[in-house]
Amino acid sequence: MQHDVQRFRDFFAEDKFAASVGAVIESVSDKRVECSMALGDIHRNAGGGVQGGAIFTLADFTFAVACNSDYVLGRAETMSVGQNCSISYLKGTRGKVLYAESAVVSTGRKISVYRVHVRDDLGVNIAEMMCTAFRL
Repeated sequence: MQHDVQRFRDFFAEDKFAASVGAVIESVSDKRVECSMALGDIHRNAGGGVQGGAIFTLADFTFAVACNSDYVLGRAETMSVGQNCSISYLKGTRGKVLYAESAVVSTGRKISVYRVHVRDDLGVNIAEMMCTAFRL
C-alpha cells in the first residue's frame, strides 16, 4: 500500500542533517521506501569522488524512514532507532543523483532488519547496507 509521501516529508523535516545534504523522500509503502539525493560540490571528497559519508547518510536516512513508518502512520506508539548498520561500497559514481531503496528483511516486536540498496541515476550499483532497528 502506497502512503502519502507528504506526511513523511513533514515529519522528517525535523531531520536537519539529512535535509541539509539534500536527502528527499520520494515514496513510502508498507514494504519499501525510496529516497534520493542530488549530488553537488558539498558531497565531494578531496579526490573529487562522492564522499562515503554522503552515501551512508542517504542510506541511513532511507532506513530511518522505513523503520519508523509505522510510528509516522500512528500504528506504533514509539519510534525506532538504529542499532547497527553495515555498509559495503561497491563502486564510485559519475551520476548526478543517488537513489536509496529500503526493503524489509525481518520485523519483530522490538528488532527489525532492513536492506538498503543505493544506485545512481546511471543505473550503477553504488552501495548495499544492512541495518538493524530497535523499537524504543
